[in-house]
Amino acid sequence: MSNQGNNEPQAHSDDDRHHFNLTRRDLLKVGAATAATAAVPSGVALASEPPVTPPPEITAVRFTVNGEARELDVDTRTTLLDALRENLHLTGTKKGCDHGQCGACTVIVDGRRVNSCLTLAVMHQDADITTIEGLGTPDNLHPMQAAFVKHDGYQCGYCTPGQICSSVAMLEEIKAGIPSHVTLDLVSPPSMDADEIRERMSGNICRCGAYSNILAAIEDVAGGQKS
Repeated sequence: MSNQGNNEPQAHSDDDRHHFNLTRRDLLKVGAATAATAAVPSGVALASEPPVTPPPEITAVRFTVNGEARELDVDTRTTLLDALRENLHLTGTKKGCDHGQCGACTVIVDGRRVNSCLTLAVMHQDADITTIEGLGTPDNLHPMQAAFVKHDGYQCGYCTPGQICSSVAMLEEIKAGIPSHVTLDLVSPPSMDADEIRERMSGNICRCGAYSNILAAIEDVAGGQKS
């Protein structure tokens, strides 16, 4: 008689029972392997070994620093700040935020102030670079350095190298007629007043809050340049 339509479970042969004879441990192993396979995105192979990072490329960099020709072999990822501090041992330039926000690392490159933490050394081939060490000496201070001493334009002094390098280049910008956000218009020459100085120095942060003294020092030098 046909079993079609019969809802009773069908008996299994001994061979069938043998195929489904899994222990609890075997079942857990199969489940874990299945879950691991499902977790891998389609088309992505499991890496048997971590990827090998290629060695950094080393490049020869030539520039003039504080009037002296220098040549360095540096990793192409080396910032100008690290090249100055770690390779040339010019530690006057400070590493502050390392994000270009505090201005402590400011140096003068080809007459323009630059946040040295945000630029690579290899980008300044044959450049003329001035750091705080190149502006003056203890026996022969730059006028801006002397003005900072006169007006006590620093307290802890950590930001001072960047403040001085930035202010020296900033006054040259004004003399060259380069406008700022607060300049009256694009035709008239910028004036060396407090508003211009504050605006142009806004990228240099003094955590001690010596801004009034810094402003007085810069205005002192600016007044001397006017005469």
